[in-house]
Amino acid sequence: MAVSGSGPVVQGALLRNELVRLRRANKVTQEQVAKRLEWSASKFIRIEGGKTGISRSDLRALLTEYGVTSPTRIERLQALARGAKESAWWDIYRGEISDGYLSYVGYEAGASFIRQFQPSVIPGLLQTPEYAEVLVSGTAAPTQVGPAVKLRRQRQEELASREEPPSQYFVLDEAVIRRHVGVKKDPRIMPAQLRRLIDLAANDVNITIVVIPFSAGAHDGMTIGPITLLEFEEGLDDLLYRERGEGPSISSDDSLVTDYRDIFESLVGEALPPEESLELIAQAVEQLAR
Repeated sequence: MAVSGSGPVVQGALLRNELVRLRRANKVTQEQVAKRLEWSASKFIRIEGGKTGISRSDLRALLTEYGVTSPTRIERLQALARGAKESAWWDIYRGEISDGYLSYVGYEAGASFIRQFQPSVIPGLLQTPEYAEVLVSGTAAPTQVGPAVKLRRQRQEELASREEPPSQYFVLDEAVIRRHVGVKKDPRIMPAQLRRLIDLAANDVNITIVVIPFSAGAHDGMTIGPITLLEFEEGLDDLLYRERGEGPSISSDDSLVTDYRDIFESLVGEALPPEESLELIAQAVEQLAR
């Protein structure tokens, strides 16, 4: 069966991965398969690359070509194909939010474990609407502010409503909790945001928040910028998401993901334990609220 609550992007990726494994197990090239099925090579390359969907009849032809006869396996792959064609809740933001970022949202929606390091701002999955609005207003056109803030809120709600919500682990630099974001608009915005962090970490078993204190000195996160690592069930490769000058980047390159996973773990080692991190956040609330 398809992965419950994983969304069309993840189900499509799972299907493609399975089809590629089957082809390689049969020791045939893309060109050979296309020729046997009387398809154009470009059609088959687009299917395996996720550039186009796959019809029920084409999927059946591929499974026959690969010698798949197990009814259970056939039904699972057909279910993934159906799931990959379903509409996504984030589709309503197309034209207002970049396709690159929405692609990330699609993977995030089906992740089982989300790990993120942020050196300068509260992660979007933890932001209050008021905090998000201040951040977005500084970089986006006025017409984009509403959709961007709404998307951040909906990402939070959709993950929380999943049958099995993902585990989320956030590492923040102390600068994130000290900067008085929103002070020019309403000095209550940042204290309210920090109280939300405390509430989430204290009451949601799926969310962990730790802080790297200034006293830790220099650390790897000071040069790499924000990073997000996504893990999935059902054998889908881990993904690394980075926001860089040239735009968002999503990579499943194993060596790159491994390098950044190691960096993330080193940052966890620099951070205070969860309880002490919440105490530090509480101290920041008191100082900002004065």
